[in-house]
Amino acid sequence: MINATDSSGHVVPANRQMPDTYVILFFVALLAFALTHLLPAGRFNVEAVVYTSAGESVSRTVVDPASFRYLADGDSRGLPLFAEGGGIGLLNFVFEGLVSGSKWGAAIGVMAFILITGGAFGIILKTGVVEQALLKLIARGGGDGKYLVPALFFVFSLCGAVFGMSEEAIAFTLLVVPVMVAIGYDSITAVLVTYVATQIGFSTSWMNPFGVAIAQGIAGVPLLSGAGFRIGVWSLFTCVGMLYVMGYAARIKRHPQHSLAYVSDAEFRRRSPAPIAGAALGPAHWLILLTVAGGVGWIVWGVAYKSYYLPEIASQFFTMGLVVALIAVAFRLNGFTANDAAAGFREGAQQLLPAALVVGIAKGIVLMLGGDDPEVPSVLNTVLHHVGALVGELPNWLAAWGMYLFQSVFNFFIVSGSGQAALTMPLMAPLSDLVGLSRQTAVLAFQLGDGLTNIFVPTSAALMGCLGAARLDWVIWLKFIYKFMLLLVAMASVCVIGAVVVAY
Repeated sequence: MINATDSSGHVVPANRQMPDTYVILFFVALLAFALTHLLPAGRFNVEAVVYTSAGESVSRTVVDPASFRYLADGDSRGLPLFAEGGGIGLLNFVFEGLVSGSKWGAAIGVMAFILITGGAFGIILKTGVVEQALLKLIARGGGDGKYLVPALFFVFSLCGAVFGMSEEAIAFTLLVVPVMVAIGYDSITAVLVTYVATQIGFSTSWMNPFGVAIAQGIAGVPLLSGAGFRIGVWSLFTCVGMLYVMGYAARIKRHPQHSLAYVSDAEFRRRSPAPIAGAALGPAHWLILLTVAGGVGWIVWGVAYKSYYLPEIASQFFTMGLVVALIAVAFRLNGFTANDAAAGFREGAQQLLPAALVVGIAKGIVLMLGGDDPEVPSVLNTVLHHVGALVGELPNWLAAWGMYLFQSVFNFFIVSGSGQAALTMPLMAPLSDLVGLSRQTAVLAFQLGDGLTNIFVPTSAALMGCLGAARLDWVIWLKFIYKFMLLLVAMASVCVIGAVVVAY
């Protein structure tokens, strides 16, 4: 029997090893398969609602909560073990998940985005220029990078709040991880200041166009209303998050071997750019840095003003990597060749391949439950209907908390903020009227439940991409993040109940 080592390098017997992420997802798939035999599938009718966004009328399809109905008694219930003709069954869910969707979303679009982004940044990291520049900047600020941690956390939280940054964090994680490891922190710190920060900003935003704005429009609440309370919530969560990460980073700085990522960070330590940090930056370095900065600016502009999404952003990252490769080859930077660029692209994509596979597998589980189309009979629709009825029977403060918990659990299956809003807000908004809650509070419960659980659910493509960039297994991440998640859940619960108390 082969033994493994823990985060401190101690030998761990094989029978004590945590299950692999793929093993956990397989057991979730077994549970989903069982649910299709235990629960009847149901469906809703949909209707179009029109709301105003940025001065323009926007139409969106949402469910009619009063239209729910089960399949007819004579219809079959439960998935087969194996399906033919491209159907979905327990033994088909991996393939069907991997090939599902379109270039605009999960699974195939997100998987392509992850692989192309990883390849592009593999080229950039192969040159070593960005890491070298960041290390020089840190050295000028004292060398320990202690101010870098809160600064990055604040910036990424603001990006999540303002324009809903999520999948874009994968690329930045690829850049930040080696730098954090080189200055004495770990890859977990890098994921905290990039991805986790974006999700805290996303879930507490007062203006995120993919979350709160859509939910308010569907709920019939004036867009961007209630911003004062939400800005207060964002400030609270961001400050607590910064303090938590600063404390964790300081502990790892003192005792690096205590990190759960100590073993997996060995590769980053091995290729650390620290020895060349003192070298002067030449024209090629500055051209590459300007290309990266200009590329990031191009992406931010595209997302904010042109509504760019996966196809455009992936192509923008590819363009950035291609231009960097051309510059490095033209200037023969550290002997860089076209083959080095190809190797960098291959290695970058390979590093994120496990994360891309998880996205497809997780999508397969959702397909087993019937998918996320409210008009197609599914177990998810049945769960949504009954939970809505249950919440309607509770006192108002408990109903608000119940809405938050439900949105948190439902987010495991429908990670998309806009998709979850379209499915759940048509039910939650009228329910809030019945139990004496404001619809503003129902929207708050939605956004806190939708965003915060993205920090740990393995169905989040952005999370799995960032963990892939950091070479972190999801089980290791869960072992680390659960305490912080409990703190965030407690804070979110207080905020939701507090909103009821102050009649928000």
